[in-house]
Amino acid sequence: MNKQAFSSVVIVMTLCLVIGCANLPQIHKNTNLQRDYFAENGFGEGVAVVQHPAGEYKNGVTYLAYQGPKEDPYVAAYNHATGEWKGPYKAGVSILGKNPRGKIDSHGKPTLIIDHAGYIHIFYGSHGGVLDLHGKNALGDYHSGENKHAVSARPYDISEWVDLDNVSPFGTYNQAIKMENGDLYLFNRHGAHRSDWVYQKSTDNGRTFESPVSFLKYKARADGLGTDSWYPYVSKGVGNQIVVGFDYHFCWNRNAPRNNRGGHSTERKNLYYMTFNTDTNEWHSVDGQLLSIPLTKEEADAKALAFDTGKNWTFNGTTKVDAKGNPHISAYIGEDIGWQIGGPKNARYFRWDGSRWNGNLNNGLPIGRGDFLSSGDNVSFLLSGIDSQTKRTSVRWWESNDAGETFTQGHELLQFKDDWDDRTSNADSLRPKSLSNLDSPGSASSSFIRNAHPDARIIIAEKADGTDYRRMYLVGDNGPVVRRD
Repeated sequence: MNKQAFSSVVIVMTLCLVIGCANLPQIHKNTNLQRDYFAENGFGEGVAVVQHPAGEYKNGVTYLAYQGPKEDPYVAAYNHATGEWKGPYKAGVSILGKNPRGKIDSHGKPTLIIDHAGYIHIFYGSHGGVLDLHGKNALGDYHSGENKHAVSARPYDISEWVDLDNVSPFGTYNQAIKMENGDLYLFNRHGAHRSDWVYQKSTDNGRTFESPVSFLKYKARADGLGTDSWYPYVSKGVGNQIVVGFDYHFCWNRNAPRNNRGGHSTERKNLYYMTFNTDTNEWHSVDGQLLSIPLTKEEADAKALAFDTGKNWTFNGTTKVDAKGNPHISAYIGEDIGWQIGGPKNARYFRWDGSRWNGNLNNGLPIGRGDFLSSGDNVSFLLSGIDSQTKRTSVRWWESNDAGETFTQGHELLQFKDDWDDRTSNADSLRPKSLSNLDSPGSASSSFIRNAHPDARIIIAEKADGTDYRRMYLVGDNGPVVRRD
């Protein structure tokens, strides 16, 4: 102990004797602690690529949302000029995650977006809604939770939140889009697996939303073996356009005979693409064909198919357009056998060159999750995945200069240990139990933060051995953003 610290202890002990320690302000340990994570109470998955945006950069501040204890939403903020962190603050209460013996659901992870008036919105909390609580779902089925919408009490202030009861309680996998005129679009699945995908529109900064409109149709398969279902990624296009990349989910009936894989699974196939003109309310294929909405499997195969994955399974990544309006799709593609949740899938990349889709399944990208940037023939993926040599989670860039045909390993921004044991932490109190799918090194990743600052592009949730909690990192071109407090 140095002289300064020893003197402080003597002063505190003396004051305790004179006036009693109960009257003293609380003295925190490690007040000058520097760490590369901004929170350690991420819970379950924490964040995911599909629920987006998980954060936004505005006026020099990056605002972040993630799933915290008991599956409630938490929000933090980082000031790039001062280096000051605020939060995390609990921004709402989910009805998911309240059973201490229940499985972590993680479908209610929050999305975050800032309206034209500066108010911060989060959408969270649902895995399809509950019949007894929410009544009949005319556009699908049910599972659990309740979709909720909260807004900051003041512009650009995350310390206090107000609940707004103005979105469908059935929505899950929330994806929020803000148009140039300030209109907000909330896209989500209207229920559990056997449900339409819908959007709700707001023209008054999210204070009211119109009724849900279906754009992807669930329906019974013609062969009677299951139901057509979908997983899309929706993003802002050029001008008044919204673009959608999506894959097809084989939602099999429980008793469907299919290669001895009885029951429901995460089986998904193919990649599709379409566009939404928000001025005319028309939907088109990449080559301009008008689509009937809500889109069915038959019409999607005929007009919107971008890539047939064959026997491989897929998991949708991000979709975006370049300055010319040409679309780019990322996905995670690999082989799944039997009842395998997630399964090992390599990142893949596809682009439309004006006349056809291009993509190489042997492009060199690893197993991992994240997002990408593209400019001309240069494509950069920021992925978090297991390093093939060290077997540890590595967050690094992967670079291509041939339009995504091949990628090579780029700059590493962060590498995790196998667990938290040799990292400075007070997380021992946050370890109530261990789930088998959290017992190995790994991570969860968001897609890129909206309007991201180069120093703060993406949120990474560290999967630690022996705990359901995660350390949360804000990672950019210089590595993780440091927190000092």
